[in-house]
Amino acid sequence: MARKIKIMGIINVTDDSYFADSRCPDTGSVLRRAEKMLREGADILDIGGCSTRPGAECPDMETEWERLEKPLVALRKEFPDTPVSVDTFHAGIISRAYDSIGKIIANDISAGAADPEMLPVVGKLGLRYIAMHMKGDPQTMQTLCDYKDVTGEVKEYFHRLAPVLEKNGIHDYIIDPGFGFAKTIDQNYELLHNLGQLKALGHEILVGVSRKSMIYKLFNITPQEALPATQALHLEALIQGADILRVHDVAQAVQCAAIYGKLYNGR
Repeated sequence: MARKIKIMGIINVTDDSYFADSRCPDTGSVLRRAEKMLREGADILDIGGCSTRPGAECPDMETEWERLEKPLVALRKEFPDTPVSVDTFHAGIISRAYDSIGKIIANDISAGAADPEMLPVVGKLGLRYIAMHMKGDPQTMQTLCDYKDVTGEVKEYFHRLAPVLEKNGIHDYIIDPGFGFAKTIDQNYELLHNLGQLKALGHEILVGVSRKSMIYKLFNITPQEALPATQALHLEALIQGADILRVHDVAQAVQCAAIYGKLYNGR
């Protein structure tokens, strides 16, 4: 049976995200980027007001919400039927987003570790949840890359997390292995190649490798030059069982998913 691959388009309401073209400093630029992504085939729009690149300093919650509130309301008004994911580790942001526009997807890089209220809030509101694997925080994570078996340890992390999520009433969740978060370049590639091992967990898998340092540091290029290699990684991710690709470049990801479908779907 053919798999439905979903494409999640990245919108950063920040001025310091590692890929400059994803930065949308105002509501107008958010809407223009969203319209382009949806025209190209995006299934989900993922909006964030805090850069989580290595070494990034996150703003306080009030500043983060100030960045997000008007764009979120505008997105829901202009594209009412499009699923919107909010990329934050603050439960207060999720609550305010829900109060402002209703159902959203909560995309949490900390899987509840950064804010003890996150899981109870997501469960109470009945939201879909994206739980990502990470050690430490964006400022410390790249010093925490000690693994004997990165794939096995990531799988065990989600295995241990499952009852915690369920205890908080979160049953409909997506797992994100956290490429680029507390992993070396080699560990990222090992994890991607063995991604299929995570399918045994029984949940959709989101892969976010778009233009990341596992590409541009490997080739000593810039994020702006990393689009071709990104699509190579996207194809491998789909072969290994990814269900959602979180991307900066929707049109190219849609093409990659179509090629995957020609090669593998239904076999």
